[in-house]
Amino acid sequence: MDNIKDIAKAAKNASLELLGMSEEIKNKALEAMRKNLELHKDEIFEANKKDLDEAKALVESGEITQSTYGRLKLDENKMRDMLKGISDVISLEDPVNKVFWTKELDEGLVLKKISCPIGVIGVIFEARPDVISQIASLAVKSGNAVILKGGKESNNTNAAIAKIINEALNEVEGFTKNAINLVFKRDDIKGLLELDEYVDLIIPRGSNKLVKYIQENTKIPVLGHASGICHIFVDKTAKPELAHKLCVDAKVQYPSACNAVETILVHKDYPQLDELKNALKAADVKIVENPEDFSHEYGDKIVSLKVVNDTDEAIAHINKYGSGHTDSILSEDSKNVEKFMNYVDSAGVYHNVSTRFSDGFRYGFGAEVGISTNKTHARGPVGLDGLTIYKYKLFGSYQTVEPYAKGEKTFTHKFI
Repeated sequence: MDNIKDIAKAAKNASLELLGMSEEIKNKALEAMRKNLELHKDEIFEANKKDLDEAKALVESGEITQSTYGRLKLDENKMRDMLKGISDVISLEDPVNKVFWTKELDEGLVLKKISCPIGVIGVIFEARPDVISQIASLAVKSGNAVILKGGKESNNTNAAIAKIINEALNEVEGFTKNAINLVFKRDDIKGLLELDEYVDLIIPRGSNKLVKYIQENTKIPVLGHASGICHIFVDKTAKPELAHKLCVDAKVQYPSACNAVETILVHKDYPQLDELKNALKAADVKIVENPEDFSHEYGDKIVSLKVVNDTDEAIAHINKYGSGHTDSILSEDSKNVEKFMNYVDSAGVYHNVSTRFSDGFRYGFGAEVGISTNKTHARGPVGLDGLTIYKYKLFGSYQTVEPYAKGEKTFTHKFI
């Protein structure tokens, strides 16, 4: 199938077949995926090398950034994490058909709130070819069908991974066809965004520009974040040596990641500000003090720095300029910590921890489809639970509404 509408229709049909699929079949499908990816990893590396070679010209022409090029590379370490991620998802509890609560509306009339798959999820992403295995594994386990559209810079790697995954799934007895779909054409993005009849959720993973374009051009609900403006507030009581090491980690360990720190706020009475700056500079981090734009995401070894009067000013700054992603306080003052943790309005609020911990794999979700700064059903790293919604199942014995409408019968509304 080449037509995006036909692909979406097929995915919709697959999603309906997945609704009642057993955990046993889903886990067999995941294990088949993992084995086949491991068996054909050299084929994937070869495809990735081709992408990397071609992407050099894109960097030189300015079509993609150096940080995007860095995310494109798929090596043994990333392959190990890909395979481990699938194994971790297998070991997780099935998120479907979980009973949240049971309520007796009246005698013999029982209401249950139960988890169920969302349906068809469109995922649009840039670089990061390991995204495909992450999302495919989470989709299989949560009973969703997916349509994936990667950036052109990773077409060869994406095609290889998707082919290997689908070859494995097609061999699993009882598993539906067309659950994992990959499209390549640029026009497919526009087409996908118009298919609200078939697609239930869009998850963008990429630049601020990409996410905003998607949010502004579809009726389909969008789950994601437009930017990762993460902060660290170094309180005056922070332990200097450990605080400096942590700030360096949050910026340097993976500068282009959305959970890398972009702004460091420092209490005016912090005694080792110069030493903190020196530690950052020693790690090749460029410091921009009091920039005009605190809402800029560098995605590189660059960090904004601002001295603030107190915790209240730090919180106000974060809530004004932050993206609601992840923010951390380094402090030994329990009152300041509690205030920061309660009043910073972000998906992840940390104490004495690098912002780089904001990750589905590190949270034990097995993998993630992305990080959401929305205030809807899923926030922060979105794993299995974030790919489910719920339905209400009502069990009765031929009751009608009329006696309740007339007041002849009343509801008990009792949790059981």
